[in-house]
Amino acid sequence: MEFIRANCDYPSDWAGEVERTEILNDLIITVTHVYPKDKTSSFHVTSFFRTEDGKIKSVDEYWADDGEAPDWRKQMGIGKRIHGTYHP
Repeated sequence: MEFIRANCDYPSDWAGEVERTEILNDLIITVTHVYPKDKTSSFHVTSFFRTEDGKIKSVDEYWADDGEAPDWRKQMGIGKRIHGTYHP
């Protein structure tokens, strides 16, 4: 979990908190809320950590913006807002 802590303690004006952790054999899945300390934006990150011999072997991350969809996506008419816990 040091990898997550390093991301949450990134030396800037960012903060984060791990909201959920699941462990399935050699796979650790986390959901983390990441945001600048001024709360002008908000992201949720789902990370998949593969481990081997107690060490992280690989990481895949998927970031989602909790704010408004970008203009290019609005213009295409795809996607819809999912109500969540975003607090600007």
